[in-house]
Formats: sequence, structure tokens, C-alpha cells
Amino acid sequence: MRAHQIMTRQVITVTADAAIVDAAHKMLQHHISGLPVVNEAGNLIGIVSEGDFMRRKEIGTQKKRGRWLEIFVGPGKTATDFVHEQGRKVENIMTPDPCTITEDTTLDEIVQLMEKNNVKRLPVLRGSQIVGIVTRSNLVQAVSSLARDIPDPTADDDHIRNRIILSIEKNDWRPLRLGVNVLNGVVHLNGVITDERSRQAVVVAAENVSGAKQVHDHLCWVDTISGSGMCIDSPEDHEMAKSR
Repeated sequence: MRAHQIMTRQVITVTADAAIVDAAHKMLQHHISGLPVVNEAGNLIGIVSEGDFMRRKEIGTQKKRGRWLEIFVGPGKTATDFVHEQGRKVENIMTPDPCTITEDTTLDEIVQLMEKNNVKRLPVLRGSQIVGIVTRSNLVQAVSSLARDIPDPTADDDHIRNRIILSIEKNDWRPLRLGVNVLNGVVHLNGVITDERSRQAVVVAAENVSGAKQVHDHLCWVDTISGSGMCIDSPEDHEMAKSR
């Protein structure tokens, strides 16, 4: 999937000379956490987000530094902080030249950019014009829409079993002596794991196979650190044994 398939097209924007209070009201009114900043020609020049309102004189959260620290950071940094904390216009607090994407940017690239730049939203540009915005919420909506179960006409027990084995065996966390039994879509997993973190990965791999209605974990964990070789039952099997 690409940006144009998930982006919000009706983008709420603000100008650099707008009052900060107006920008805050606009964000609250439209229930959004960030606003692209545009110039008179509609070109993107910055972005303002909730984080830009955290250090403000109005709410008494401006940075407080001792005299010695002010000398250490220099007058330039303290002057910049003063503008950000007490400026009246959006241009005083916005992040200039924000990271952007195009309509053809893939979702994988979008996630990488968000993680690399530690941002929650990416304006979508066509040339110099903003045509959309992709936020983390858009990604959540994409996951929600794609994760819905779609009936699979080939999801009989044999197909389910083979697909589960294929999805697990290709990974380095695969269990030893993996056993998969499927009856009416109910899956039972057997095998030996040497790292408890592998347990959830194996179960998730099975749950992701189309047609798997329920997954039961019978994986046995072997303690390889102490060298005891003791095999410990899965939490599910342990609870079943207690109830007998």
C-alpha cells in the first residue's frame, strides 16, 4: 500500500502569522494533534504539533535554568527558547522544513521515516503543494481494515496445518520437533523451545494463518542455561493439569 491509499485528504492547515491561540483552538476544534503550516501560495513551510505547546509561559512550563547553565548553553539557545515559550505567532513555535512524503511513498517507507525522525505525522506533497497527511492514526486504520478475516475457500484442516508449518519453519525461533495438529480449524502446537520469547511468536504465526479459529499452546520449554535439561509445560497445559 502507498500513502495515497491511506492519507487524510482534507488537510487542516494554518499560516505562519496566525496567532498561537488560534492554532490551538483549531486543533481542539478538529480533534487533531498537528497542523501543517503553509505560506500565501499554499506551499508547506513548517508544522506545529501538540509538543510545541508544552513549554509555554501561559501555563508556567517554560524551561528554568540556573545562571551557570545559561552561560554554558550560550545566549543563542536561551534566546531561541524565549521565542518558543513566549512568541505570539505560529512561526515562533513551528518546526520548519518538516519531513514530507509523496503520494507514492510505501507504508514501509512511511513507518521508517516516522521512526527515524521521531514524528507522528507526515505531510504528503504533490510538487510543492500539500495534498494530504499521513498520521499514526491512518496507519492504525489501515491495520484495522486489512486485519479483518476474509473467508478462505481452501482453509481446510490440511491446508491450515501445512501453512502453519511453512510460516513457522522458516524462522530461527522455530521449535524443535514441531508438531501441528488441526481439527475443524482448532490448532494444537507441540514441540520444544529453548527461549520463552519464542512461544508467543509461534502462537502468533499460527493465529495469522487463514482458517485457524483457535490455537492451543503445548510447547515445552527446556532450560538450557542451567544445563538441567528440565522440560517445563506450557502455561496452558500447566493450568489444565491443576484443574484435574
